[in-house]
Amino acid sequence: MDGVLVNEGIPVPGAGKFLQTLTDSGKRFLVLTNNSIYTPRDLHVRLRAAGLNVPAESIYTSALATADFLSVQRPGGSAYVIGEAGLTTALHEIGYVLTDISPDYVVLGETRSYSVGAMTTAIRLVEAGARFIATNPDPTGPSAEGILPATGAVAALITKATGVEPYFVGKPNPLMMRSALNKVNGHSETTAMIGDRMDTDVVAGMEAGLETILVLSGVTSSDQVERFPFQPNRIADSIADLIPLIAEGR
Repeated sequence: MDGVLVNEGIPVPGAGKFLQTLTDSGKRFLVLTNNSIYTPRDLHVRLRAAGLNVPAESIYTSALATADFLSVQRPGGSAYVIGEAGLTTALHEIGYVLTDISPDYVVLGETRSYSVGAMTTAIRLVEAGARFIATNPDPTGPSAEGILPATGAVAALITKATGVEPYFVGKPNPLMMRSALNKVNGHSETTAMIGDRMDTDVVAGMEAGLETILVLSGVTSSDQVERFPFQPNRIADSIADLIPLIAEGR
């Protein structure tokens, strides 16, 4: 989503036409994001305000991927959660109890207001035996004022205090890509991943067996690509350059 369709809430030029072409082609798609703050409905409204029409059911967040993972690993479990509505709603919807009393998991997501008290509680619960899960490993996130500490940075703090490493569910874990494939009844051989980051999007798509397309409208610049030991199948300046391919059925 970020860096591909929008940058700080501003649509990437051509994003609206790309989405319309994709919809008209009948191709199934999901918009993936490591952002666990918002629910899909929230993101649908935010994208619509930016002039982009993405149905809520076509949005898949790291919070949903985390909930899907936990629903398989320990159905009907309990968790102490640091995060916002996107994460707490996803866990409630799979029947999880959110509690600080002997939870099965400590689940860490993104929030705009990390609390020292909440982090202290999380540290004590992990130390007492709760399993440690984090929605994604991103160390920082963007804001109008500059970068903010994100899930990965706070996870590192908890790990430093406890010696326990979290299991990161979101990108670059290919688990999120495979879960997304299941959502659209897709197959790796006939699915492409479009992303703006080599270190999360491209590597996750590659490890999940997808065709990978890097767009240069976000984080990764063209001169950085060669520094990685893996390469995307295709590079485009922006998503607008992919419109003719979709229109041609490619």
